[in-house]
Amino acid sequence: MVNITYDTAGSIVWLNAATDPPVEVVYSPGDIAWVLTSTALVWLMIPGVGFFYSGLLRRKNALSLIYMGMITLATVALQWFFWGFSLAFSDTASPFIGDLQHFGLKGILEKPSIGSHRVPALVFCIYQLMFAAFTPMLAVGAFAERSHLGPLLAFVFAWSTLVYDPIACWTWNKNGWAKKLGGLDFAGGTPVHISSGTAALAISIYLGKRKGYGTDSLAFKPHNATYVILGTIFLCFGWFGFNGGSALAANLRAAQACVVTSIAGSAGGLTWMLWDYRIEKKWSAVGFCSGVIAALAAITPGSGFVGAPAAVLFGVMAGTICNFATLLKYFVGYDDSLDIFASHAVAGTIGNILTAIFAQKSVAGFDGFTEIKGGWLDGHFIQLAWHIADSASGLGYSFAMTSIILWVMHYIPGLRLRVPEETEIIGIDEREMGEFAYDYVALRRELKPTAYSNGTTTKPTMAQRNA
Repeated sequence: MVNITYDTAGSIVWLNAATDPPVEVVYSPGDIAWVLTSTALVWLMIPGVGFFYSGLLRRKNALSLIYMGMITLATVALQWFFWGFSLAFSDTASPFIGDLQHFGLKGILEKPSIGSHRVPALVFCIYQLMFAAFTPMLAVGAFAERSHLGPLLAFVFAWSTLVYDPIACWTWNKNGWAKKLGGLDFAGGTPVHISSGTAALAISIYLGKRKGYGTDSLAFKPHNATYVILGTIFLCFGWFGFNGGSALAANLRAAQACVVTSIAGSAGGLTWMLWDYRIEKKWSAVGFCSGVIAALAAITPGSGFVGAPAAVLFGVMAGTICNFATLLKYFVGYDDSLDIFASHAVAGTIGNILTAIFAQKSVAGFDGFTEIKGGWLDGHFIQLAWHIADSASGLGYSFAMTSIILWVMHYIPGLRLRVPEETEIIGIDEREMGEFAYDYVALRRELKPTAYSNGTTTKPTMAQRNA
C-alpha cells in the first residue's frame, strides 16, 4: 500500500509508518515538476552530443555518431533498471559501491530519495538516469571512425556498471568516501566529465590511430559545422537542467546554478575563439562551440556553490587551458579524434580545483537547508586537497578500469572493437549500418563508379537510350 496523501495546498505527503510516531514528509509538486522538466532537458543533451560529434567527423561516418547517442541511452536505461541505480544510490552502499538493494528498481517509488528528502525516489531515479546515459555517450565518441558498432552495446553496459556507478556512488551517495570526506561536486565534475574524458583517452590509446591520421590534416576537417552548432545549442539548452536541476528543487540555488552556467559557457566560448584567432586570423564557429562545451564542463561541479564573478574565471580558464590541452595528442602520439580528454577530463579537473577555491557557504545556502564549510574564499583550505584527491582518483580509476574492459573484450570472440582497414576507408555508415546521414546516391557515386542503364559505367548515347 502506498502511504501518500495530498494536503489542502496540493502538496504530496508521504507517511513513514515505520517510525514511532509516524513521520510525514511533504513533497512539493513544483519541485517535482522542475526535476522532471530538467530530466527532459538533460535527455536532449544526449542527441546533442551526437550532432556535435557527427559534425566534427568526416561525412562517411556522420550517421554512426548520432546513432551512438540513441543506442547508448537505450542500453543504459536497461542497465539502470537492473542494477545501475542500486549500485550508485542504494541506502546501504559501501564507501565505494552500492549493493543490489534496489535491483530492478525494487522499493523505488514514493519514499524520499537519497539525494533529497524533498523529491520522491522515483523522480530522483529517472533524473539520475539521464546523467548515467549522458556520461558514456561522451566517452564513446572516442570510438569514432574506427570501431564496430555491435560490441559498443557490451562496452557501454560494462563501463556504466564498472566505472560510472562506483564513481557516482563515492561522489554523491551519502555513504561515499568523497561525499563523507566533504567533497563538493554539484552536478558531476568527477563522475561525468573526468570519468568520460579519461575513458576516451584509454579508448584512443587502445584503438590506435586512424588510417592517414597525421599525414593529411585536411582530410580530417569537420565536415558539417552546422551540426556542430546545432549540437552545441542542444547542449547549452539542456545544461540548464543538468546544473539547475541538480538543486532537486525549484529554488534560488537552482536559479543561481543556471546563471553561472550561462556566464561560464559564454566566457569559455569567446576565450577559445580568441585563442584560435591569434593563429589563423579567422573567427571559428567550431572553436567557439568547443570553448562553450569545455567551460560548461568546468562549471558543472561548482554551479551550485560559486557566485557569478567566479563563473567568468571558470569560463576563461577552461577556454584557455583546454584549448592548449588539445595539443597533448600531438606530443604524446595518440589519436583522440574529438578531443574528448581535453574538453572533458581536463575541464572537469579545472572545475573541481576552482570549486575548492571559490565555493561559498552563502551560495550553497540559497536553497535554505544546505550547509557547507566552503572553499578558500571562506577560509576552508583543506577543501583543495580533498578535491585534488577526488580528481586523481577519478582519473586513475576510469583509465585503468576502461583499459581492462577494452582488453577483456579484445580477447572475446565477436567483441573486438577495431574495424578492418577496408571498413575504415569505406566508412562506418556504409559497412556497419548500410544507411547514411545524407543522400544515398551521391555517397555511392563517391565510393564506386556509376552503373548506367546499359549495364556499363559508360554513359549511354542518345540512340542507346531511345532503343
